[in-house]
Amino acid sequence: MLGKDGKLIVIGENFNSTRKIKATSPRVTEEDGKTGIKYTDLDGNDRVLDCTNIVPEDPAERNSFMIPHIAQALRQKDMNYIAWAIKNQEKHGAHIIDLCVDEMAVMPEERFEWIKWTVEIAQKVTDSIISIDSSDSQTIYAGLEAHDGSKSRPAINSFNLEDGRQELVPMAREHNALLFANASGNSGMPQNADERVENLTTCMEMMDVENIPAEDRYLDPLVLPIGVGPEFGMHYLDAVKLLHERFPDVHIFGGHSNVSFGLPQRKLMNDVFVSLSIFLGCDAVMIDPIMNDPSSLTDFMFAANALTGKDEYSMKYLKHIRAKTGAQRGRK
Repeated sequence: MLGKDGKLIVIGENFNSTRKIKATSPRVTEEDGKTGIKYTDLDGNDRVLDCTNIVPEDPAERNSFMIPHIAQALRQKDMNYIAWAIKNQEKHGAHIIDLCVDEMAVMPEERFEWIKWTVEIAQKVTDSIISIDSSDSQTIYAGLEAHDGSKSRPAINSFNLEDGRQELVPMAREHNALLFANASGNSGMPQNADERVENLTTCMEMMDVENIPAEDRYLDPLVLPIGVGPEFGMHYLDAVKLLHERFPDVHIFGGHSNVSFGLPQRKLMNDVFVSLSIFLGCDAVMIDPIMNDPSSLTDFMFAANALTGKDEYSMKYLKHIRAKTGAQRGRK
């Protein structure tokens, strides 16, 4: 069971069709008139994801162009790149792999086929929990129908109070899925911490009706960019504290990297924000595990819990450090 050992739960956010890389990145290469993204496949072979057909030829346009590399790999059905994008997150500490293909198609029927295919391919690559992420409930349902529950449990990302999203709660029970709930209300985004807590309390009541186990519930108070509203960071952090006090047995998480959108030195901002979130009650994070090292965040969580008296006599901290030290010795 995730989180039973007291460790931070990491949800890898990188397999999303909106994900982009700068065309000027060192990972982008040009050879024999072709433009692509360099990577090393699971067998250690150097490969290139061909992006020639989407990268502008004009140098001025190229300088500002962002390559949608996940969408490109999906369209080309580049199995090596898809496998690398999933396993690389696992390698860096992800326990749950979030999948979102909403940008692949406008028509619902096409999007359903994309999520089905992607879930099936992902389950050939990993035994980790697959989080099916979409702004459309029926796309999530299509992904759940394609998911093989004998290999791993699915997760649903996410249910809220917006019209049409409540059907995901019985869907979670039917498919034995972890259920992510976010604080969006039926009239839009919450305006402060209290609205976040109120909306998620209503979500908890709906999950009670369907008997969703506490350990399968993940509450997301919603992280918004502080570059847009300087108060957004504290709205989220205050909500985390209040939710942890009200619902100590459920998981609390967020899309923490959203906080730094549009700002320089994003890794620094993300690391500090995640640390503050953990201190106030988050036991799960949705991050880029390659940019933000989950092991250091897990260390912080155990230390913070010991220092604040949540870990009586530092027993969990001591167990964690001993296990970590033993593992390091075993690798020497």
